[in-house]
Amino acid sequence: MDIINYFSYNSVVILSFFFISFFSFILNFITKGKSNKILFSSYRSSLLNPLTYVRLILHIFGHASWSHFMNNFLYILLIGPMIEEKYGSINLIIMISLTAVITGILNTLFSKKRILGASGIVFMLIVLSSFVNITSGKIPVTLILICIFYVVNEIISGIFKKDDISHIGHLIGAVCGFVFGFYIFI
Repeated sequence: MDIINYFSYNSVVILSFFFISFFSFILNFITKGKSNKILFSSYRSSLLNPLTYVRLILHIFGHASWSHFMNNFLYILLIGPMIEEKYGSINLIIMISLTAVITGILNTLFSKKRILGASGIVFMLIVLSSFVNITSGKIPVTLILICIFYVVNEIISGIFKKDDISHIGHLIGAVCGFVFGFYIFI
C-alpha cells in the first residue's frame, strides 16, 4: 500500500510557505547565521545593492530560533488554510507579498533594526480570520476583540517593552489584514 496516497497537500500556499521557511531555518543553522543576515532579514542598506530589494520579501522566511519559527508557524498552520480556502491561493500570495514588502520598506525607512520572521504575516492572518464570516454592512465582534487583544497589546508592548521583537511589524501586519479584509469584502 502506498502511504503517500493518504496525505493531501491541502493548502498549497501555506504549506509551501512553511517548507521554504523551514529550509531557510536549516540553512541558517548550517551557515551559522550568515544566510539570515545576507538573505532572510531586512534592514537599511544601500539602494544600489540588489539584495536590498530581494530581502524586502525574503525576510518573512528567516527566523532567529526554533521557538521563533515554531510560534509563528503554529498560528500560520492553524489559521492559514482557512484563509487560503476563503480568499484563494493567488489572493493569499498577493496579501503575504504586499505585507512583507510594506513591512520591509517601513522598517528600512523608520528603523535601524534588522527584522526577520513571519510575525507580520501571522498578525495579517489573525485579523483576516475575523472577516471570514462577515455579513454585508455589519462589523464582526471578533474583529473588535482581535483589535483589542492583539493590536492594543502590540501598541503597549511597542511603547513600554525594550526587546528585539518588531512590534511595528506586527502592527503593519494587522493593518494590512484589516485593509485586505475590507478591500475584498466591503
